[in-house]
Amino acid sequence: MTTNRGRKALMLALSVAAVAGAGLVGGGAAPAAAATLNWGDCDPAVKPLPGQQCATLSVPLDYADPDGEQIGLAVARLRSTRPEARRGTLMVIPGGPGSSGVQRLGQKGAALSKEMNGAYDLVAFDPRGVGGSAKARCGFAEDDRRLVTLRSWPAADGGIGENVARSRRMAEACARNGGAMLRGLTTANQVRDLDRLRQALGERKLSAWSVSYGTYVAAVYAQKFPGRTDRWVLDSSSDPDPKRVARGWLAGMARGAEDRFPDFAAWASDPERDEDGLRLAERPEDVRPLFLDLAARLDREPRASTTPGTPLTGTVLRQALQQALYSDAAFPAFARLMSQALDPAGVPVLPPELSGPMPDEAATVSVGVICNDVDWPASVPAYERAVAAERVRYPLTAGMPANITPCAFWKGGAVEKPTRITDRGPSNVLMIQNLRDPSTPHSVGMRMREAFGDRARLVSVDKGGHGVYLGNGNACGDRAVTRFLTEGVRPAEDVLCR
Repeated sequence: MTTNRGRKALMLALSVAAVAGAGLVGGGAAPAAAATLNWGDCDPAVKPLPGQQCATLSVPLDYADPDGEQIGLAVARLRSTRPEARRGTLMVIPGGPGSSGVQRLGQKGAALSKEMNGAYDLVAFDPRGVGGSAKARCGFAEDDRRLVTLRSWPAADGGIGENVARSRRMAEACARNGGAMLRGLTTANQVRDLDRLRQALGERKLSAWSVSYGTYVAAVYAQKFPGRTDRWVLDSSSDPDPKRVARGWLAGMARGAEDRFPDFAAWASDPERDEDGLRLAERPEDVRPLFLDLAARLDREPRASTTPGTPLTGTVLRQALQQALYSDAAFPAFARLMSQALDPAGVPVLPPELSGPMPDEAATVSVGVICNDVDWPASVPAYERAVAAERVRYPLTAGMPANITPCAFWKGGAVEKPTRITDRGPSNVLMIQNLRDPSTPHSVGMRMREAFGDRARLVSVDKGGHGVYLGNGNACGDRAVTRFLTEGVRPAEDVLCR
């Protein structure tokens, strides 16, 4: 993530406290009645952890009409097993837009419980449109729901005519089919829903561990409800500039790929790769031209893959690279894909996420939030110029991060004015960021750091990949987050973990 500069001291003014009154986030509606949670066993399809409980949170479809239509959000928790050590609730806020908090809790809950040692109940929810929560649907065509088309990759020659037509078609589908549920897919509403969950849990304050796009949700919550935050962790942040929210996040991927690719090049040229047949070149500096040449050849002559009807094109290879750069664990599969494509007799095996379309609900959320959050430029010639410049400057991403999206044709524009993140509030934020992140580059994450000013401290980690805490094996970074959440101890100043 999918994304405020200022530096002054801290302090909660009476005006801030008033805005942070029960249920109000950037609107004048009266607060809704407190929600309740009836905890029970989770649906087996959730694959719950031992002891995990599930519930449904009722929230207004439209907070301007708090007593109007209500929708249900799926919630899950792992209760502290040491009541005497419990200090409150730790919210697990997922990335996206479009990721499941319930699923994230299932993935990280066991490791997180061990680190917290009973200090918190661990709670997460599926945002609107996601997982077990109420759905929105635009009714996108199947081909428009593929990852390589949701990401606006230009044509092999750099042209964006097909991207423009698809973007217009998708925006029209959302305007025709999305309705009020679609327009309710916003970061602001996720923040409102989070505070309503806080009330339902009976907590005066929340702590949080947020990741990727979730850091923007957490930042907006901390701005709107500063007095309701306890210990606040932002893991892998992007630029919160309200003029470029979402668009800036996408643009950062070009820089991120350049920062991260040398890690893959070093891995793929290591002599140890000879043992598994995945050594692509003898020197790290040879891997980049090899990749770029292969992508160009696949642009001209796509290769049949093991997935019927989905050939390996240059675009598919580039998107597969983007996915692989998120984690060292994905390097072998991508090196194998390149090896198969380089072998005249090879049959490429595509990653599962590139083998077919995603569900319409998932595509709707990923498009809906970024288009509802902020107004995007509408000039097609401006996108053409930006793509042409990006293809020269950042060939690994071939202009995709600067390209047009359905947001350029979004009916109604932004639902409400984006929030500016400032240094006004309690100094209780800990940021952690990899130095070589393909999605939220360190240099872009520094803009979130600047926005928070003295409210935050930053732990930079000399690693590559997306997501730091309990994700990349860096003991220094993990220790800093665990100590902050369990003991309240932050570094006195920004630090680097090598």
